[in-house]
Amino acid sequence: MPLRSTLLPLLMPAAVVAVLVAVLDTPGAALAAALVTLAGSLMALGVSRGALQRQLDTLARHTRGRAEGGLGAPAPDPERLEEVASLEGAIDTLHTRLTERNAVLTQEARTLTAVLDGMAEGIWVTDAEGTVVRHNDALRELLQPAAGTIIGQRPLALVRDDVLNDAVMRACREGASTRLELTLEGLFPRTLAIRVTPLGRDLPGSAAVFHDVTELRRLEKVRKDFVANVSHELRTPITAIRGYAETLQGGALNDRVMAPKMVEIIHRQSERLSELVEELLELSRLESREVRLTLTDVSLADSAARAADTVRPKAEGKNQVVSLHVPPDLRAVGDSRAVEQVLLNLLDNAVKYTPAGGRVDVYGACEDGRCVVRVKDTGLGIEPKHLSRIFERFYRVDKGRSRDMGGTGLGLSIVKHLLQAMNGEVRVESQPNVGSTFTIFLPQATAAKAATG
Repeated sequence: MPLRSTLLPLLMPAAVVAVLVAVLDTPGAALAAALVTLAGSLMALGVSRGALQRQLDTLARHTRGRAEGGLGAPAPDPERLEEVASLEGAIDTLHTRLTERNAVLTQEARTLTAVLDGMAEGIWVTDAEGTVVRHNDALRELLQPAAGTIIGQRPLALVRDDVLNDAVMRACREGASTRLELTLEGLFPRTLAIRVTPLGRDLPGSAAVFHDVTELRRLEKVRKDFVANVSHELRTPITAIRGYAETLQGGALNDRVMAPKMVEIIHRQSERLSELVEELLELSRLESREVRLTLTDVSLADSAARAADTVRPKAEGKNQVVSLHVPPDLRAVGDSRAVEQVLLNLLDNAVKYTPAGGRVDVYGACEDGRCVVRVKDTGLGIEPKHLSRIFERFYRVDKGRSRDMGGTGLGLSIVKHLLQAMNGEVRVESQPNVGSTFTIFLPQATAAKAATG
């Protein structure tokens, strides 16, 4: 407060008293009265200043307490000065508005955090220098940083890729957007599609969105491989049919020796082509779950017998023995046609890849509440490196040998999908030049459980 503003209210009453007394021709009394009045004013000022200071201190203490979320409004004071009360009202109004504004901002921040953390895509936000200042939960799962923390890190510390780092710097300094794709190496490699953009709206920094496209790229590769394999498998019989047909048209039809042989080859290749198309359609229906299986009690002994009868002529032609060891009371829950097809495919493969004079045995049992059927052969066997992939479509251990034997590469894949549709599974054990054992598992029928229990 300026000195003039303080002295004038103090001296004014004393000056007035002194002038009045001087007019009345009593200078001594005027001086005394002025001094007394001045002293009274000083005392009154001291008292009012102390009261004002106490009220201001109390108001300041309660204001700080409310700002820190502790104290509420001060208790009513009947002696409160009007100016202090007015100031307190203004502070209360400001506090209420700030509280409402903070509540709105807090709710917006919580909503934004919930939205970001609920996204499957990883997101980070950087400042103008490219340092990460915010991210969501999905990004941590994608990057799995070695340091454990993401905030405060630079792009190169999180992802060792110069292209990504350059994209972030361009977004921060030049306002340029970039799309890129990179692969994170490690125990479980991941392919990420990333879009880096500036924050915009005069905000410094950048944002990056990470899409995990690992499964998409895998499916694209599967599709490409599938198309390539189908094209190759179809080309072989079509080329043979077309070639021999053109030869017959060129005059070989009148050759009584060669013509029947060519017609037989055309017929055999057409059957192979038909078989391939049928198996492709069957596999497609299984994968799209268009096949509706009827699950009932199935006699595994009967299914194995029908499958064995189908392959026995081929086995006898190679001087092989097909022997069944399935208990007649072994019953599983499954679709009778599907179970027979599974066993037929396994037996056909066993006979196909077992040399002449070998044997194929089918064993059935109940183990751990499930029906188990093992198809064991004394064939060529499978190397360990192939065992994890033999149930894939068109996968062959020996492509040339399998194709020469008429295989399509789809049989075991159909077996796997049929068993999955019946809540079962298939496993394989094999040793090269010793033989293979394919084991299928199916749920045991209720009646069989009661009988064995």
